[in-house]
Amino acid sequence: MHLKSIDSMKIMAKKLLIFILKILAQATLWRYKPVVIGITGSVGKTSAKEAIWAVLKEKFTVRRNIKNYNNEIGVPLTILGQESGNKSLWRWWQIFLVSFFEIFYTKNYPKILVLEMGADKIGDIAYLTDFVKCDAGVVMAVGEIPVHVEFFQSADQVAREKSNLVRSLDEKGWAVLNYDDQRVRAMARKTPAQIFTYGFSEQADLRASNFEQHLENLSEAGLSLKVDYQGSNVPLRLRYVYAQHQVYSILAGVAVGLIFKMNLVEIAQALKDYRPPAGRLQLISGIKNTWLIDDTYNSSPSSSLGALELLEKISNLNKNGEPVRKIAALGDMLELGSFTEEAHRKIGARAAQVADILLAVGTKSIFMAEEAKKNGMAKENVWYFASSEEAGRELQDLLREDDVILVKGSQGIRMEKIVKELMAEPQRAKELLVRQEEGWENR
Repeated sequence: MHLKSIDSMKIMAKKLLIFILKILAQATLWRYKPVVIGITGSVGKTSAKEAIWAVLKEKFTVRRNIKNYNNEIGVPLTILGQESGNKSLWRWWQIFLVSFFEIFYTKNYPKILVLEMGADKIGDIAYLTDFVKCDAGVVMAVGEIPVHVEFFQSADQVAREKSNLVRSLDEKGWAVLNYDDQRVRAMARKTPAQIFTYGFSEQADLRASNFEQHLENLSEAGLSLKVDYQGSNVPLRLRYVYAQHQVYSILAGVAVGLIFKMNLVEIAQALKDYRPPAGRLQLISGIKNTWLIDDTYNSSPSSSLGALELLEKISNLNKNGEPVRKIAALGDMLELGSFTEEAHRKIGARAAQVADILLAVGTKSIFMAEEAKKNGMAKENVWYFASSEEAGRELQDLLREDDVILVKGSQGIRMEKIVKELMAEPQRAKELLVRQEEGWENR
């Protein structure tokens, strides 16, 4: 059989799979009528999903996407309460049969679904909202150079696609918008729904104030802030959240809690032990008494700048008053299309201001390395590697006691392999790191 024929059969099989999942998901939504909260944006979707889930589960039965189930396959699977069948035809038949019978009866179908919705190309959000009727739509940041823009021509085009979530809401719904992002704020004019904004701006309905990072002792690091709403405020002390840009996910969780008639005290209590998902700015003990900032789930220009800002804010002195070296191990940012060179150069320039040493990993990160040197980083402190495995081996020898190492890159660069190489307790990798499932081991 010709390869072209095999490829055509695979495409047809995938289309059939997507169609069947859509029909089953539609029927399930019609049967159980859960309240649906959709979440989109270029960055922060997953952390916001986890924050919203952490708040709402205190009072309601709630289901949210697992893993990266945010596309035309993952969203229906979440609605059905199933995991992917991957390449197993038999497993997919089981999923279809179980889901069909559960349309008629299942115990304790959740009252609320929290669904992250991703968009890699024009039409993705519109496809999902065509059969998933959302009662609330949460939009995070878009940014000047957003992520996943390989098939988009501009940030404005990305924003138009993301806005399909709030366009799909009716007048009884809620559009929960990041006031601090100009493109997201403008979406208020594109929806008939009620508007609820959040951010650091004084004009936001829900405002973060008194923001402080506690980074002097990394073993007890975290941040504190107040959230203000309609004249009331409550303090939050977050033990496992460290960077300012992460606060937007917390605010999204608070905003949704308020829409569901929870009070600020209840919400603050629900968020007390909130921890971002693995690979999102997690502090992990490293070998040689070092600290690793694990931000390896994915990468974009805005999240990379946020991670570098965190690295900059960490004290330059250790507990003995001696200088601490800061190392940035940064991998390629993928799916940026025409923005690729510009974005990598921007991150390289910023790294030169923040880090003592830069390890650039992947073919596109060569632009980072070049720009770091142009911006004053000594040539001997800029290292280039084709793969994360090579970088991890070299870093083992390069490390000194008390170093702080930021590790970040897009999913395809597998920068978590560096963290696994350098973490003090590698036996906890499955617990602490992303992509530790068997299917990822040899990718």
